[in-house]
Amino acid sequence: MQAYVAVMILLVVSGTLFDIIHKRSAVYFFNNWRRMKNRARRRVGAVESVSVAVQTAVVDVMASGEFCNARRQVAHLLTMYGFVLYVVTTAIMVFGYPTSTAPTPASLLILWFIGALMVCGGGYWFWFFIRVDVAAEGNSPFRFVRADLFIVALVLSTTLGVIWACLELSTGNSVAAYVFLTLYLIATTVLFGSIPWSKFSHMFFKPAAAFEKRIAEANGTRSNLPAPAVAAPTYGSVPKYSQHY
Repeated sequence: MQAYVAVMILLVVSGTLFDIIHKRSAVYFFNNWRRMKNRARRRVGAVESVSVAVQTAVVDVMASGEFCNARRQVAHLLTMYGFVLYVVTTAIMVFGYPTSTAPTPASLLILWFIGALMVCGGGYWFWFFIRVDVAAEGNSPFRFVRADLFIVALVLSTTLGVIWACLELSTGNSVAAYVFLTLYLIATTVLFGSIPWSKFSHMFFKPAAAFEKRIAEANGTRSNLPAPAVAAPTYGSVPKYSQHY
């Protein structure tokens, strides 16, 4: 299992690098950053840059503040924090308690179950009730396209993992436990091995894009978008723009 987890980590790193090179995401990001600095209307200093980075980490990353839909935000947070808890506890159990002579603490196992169930809750909620093509366009919730590869592989991996763990704890080394362990490993391999064709790597791109957007607002370029419209006052004197008519 330690070798398997190491291979999965290698797949994440190599798949993300391949995705960056193939889609030229890093080239686009740095070129856009250079153009934005050249068009800047005001200089953003080091202290302000750190402040923007903290805002990005707290609002856009930790709180998923880019989502306007509250249900989608909650589903995303459940999935994100559940996945982090699930991955961290898996790594601790595999590398910290690899043999039967070092039994896994019950508290760690409970945290693993909580993380996996959070992923399932947020993932299935999004898949069946929040997806745009299902909620707004009326498509079947069982319709599958390549863009769905990440979320489908993620919920299948955690679902099969929970079933396997329950069978392992209740029946021991039964045939059913081995079957679901095999299915769990296949789904997990698809999850981490399909990065160049899925949206997995977006979790690394989104913080950088959010930070760049906030810097663009701070230096006045606003990513070539116009300034927000300001509503005219409706009290006191007549608005200036209407005095000419």
